[in-house]
Amino acid sequence: MSSLFAFVHHIAAFALVSALTVEFVLIKDELTMQRARQLQLADLALGVSATTILVVGFLRVFYFEKGASYYFHNVPFIAKVTLFVIVGLLSSCPTVEFLSWRKHVKQGRAPVIPERKLRSIRAVIHWELIAAALMILCAVLMARGVGSLG
Repeated sequence: MSSLFAFVHHIAAFALVSALTVEFVLIKDELTMQRARQLQLADLALGVSATTILVVGFLRVFYFEKGASYYFHNVPFIAKVTLFVIVGLLSSCPTVEFLSWRKHVKQGRAPVIPERKLRSIRAVIHWELIAAALMILCAVLMARGVGSLG
């Protein structure tokens, strides 16, 4: 069972990075109705994968693997969870914007977004990708036993 949960956790992590990458690529060009819809779908995939990571990750911490006492005394794990929270908070900005486009997309129109707002969304997605890369580094360090306190 532990291997199954590890597999699901890793697939969800790859899906999260993939969804962020899709958002990163789609937000670079002109915003069309189709591109807006694709961004909404990518953001939905991001939300589903993040939720899966959170639920499965904490099931692994508390019921499988090495146990909560190991993880909560491991600096890379604490850093990884902190980065995950940061990504979640950062992600709320693009998500709110993408959700505000629903009416336009349903009507078959591209949403009109000021260039300044698009730049800020791009910047947020850049920071999310950086944080995701740092989470991977933390996962590697954690798996190698680096940073255990006590």
